[in-house]
Amino acid sequence: MRKSVLMSLIFFLALFSGCSMQRMAIRQMEPVLNNSVAAFFEEDDLELARQAMAANLKLVEGLLKSDAQNQTLLQILAQGYAGYALAFVEDTNANRARKLYLRARDYAWRLLEAQNKQLAKTLKTASAADWERILLKARKKNVPALFWLGFSWSSYINLSLEDPQAILDLARVEPVMKRVLELDSSYFYGATYLFFGSLYGQKPPLLGGNPQKARAFFEKNFKLTGGKFLLSYVYAARFYAAKTLNEQLFDSYLQKVLDSPIDIQPNVRLLNQVAKQKAKRLLKKKSEMF
Repeated sequence: MRKSVLMSLIFFLALFSGCSMQRMAIRQMEPVLNNSVAAFFEEDDLELARQAMAANLKLVEGLLKSDAQNQTLLQILAQGYAGYALAFVEDTNANRARKLYLRARDYAWRLLEAQNKQLAKTLKTASAADWERILLKARKKNVPALFWLGFSWSSYINLSLEDPQAILDLARVEPVMKRVLELDSSYFYGATYLFFGSLYGQKPPLLGGNPQKARAFFEKNFKLTGGKFLLSYVYAARFYAAKTLNEQLFDSYLQKVLDSPIDIQPNVRLLNQVAKQKAKRLLKKKSEMF
């Protein structure tokens, strides 16, 4: 998001003293906020993006205090904190990334509650075994809430593999992402395919891992995105090629990321730049993986 846009919005809100007037003003600005998020993803300067993202997330949290049920703000915060952790934190500070992923998860829960309070309440009190059945009540409008809930939660788990409770929570995350796959497999560049590809690739066979299924999910994503969402190849290299000790494929996936022009998909320049950074890190750690 552009800082100038949000600063203008805050100035605009200052003209209104009543809570209802502030909520009305925020909701009238929702299209501008969404356009600002889109512009942010087009940025290719990682340092500029890192600095701006942290500041703007706090500004959006300030706006949320005036409109606690605003679904646009809640989605921006769930996506924003998860994206910030993925892009700028998890590779260098796992403890901090875990906290950010939990914050993203909490905003995703709040988004789901704002959309369907009963569904969210039922999930929170149900056993993991009942989640798949309960989630049949979710609809396509719930996909962003469910996706960011599942993505942030699974990312937290992936950084907490020494925590038994975190591992047990995977039994809740899987049905969430399965429902996203059923409702809209293309959401956020088919990233749910990346989740299942990573899941089947990372799990040991005795616990349900399946390299063939992993590769099939990654290839579905490649087909959906035309190979232009470069993070797909980073995940495939890490969770399929490395896990199957396919060094040639590992190199091929990561070289594709590095060789692709940053404008291969202009609306995700930022994420593709992040992919290039992660690809370089993985190549440096290659000797630890093979």
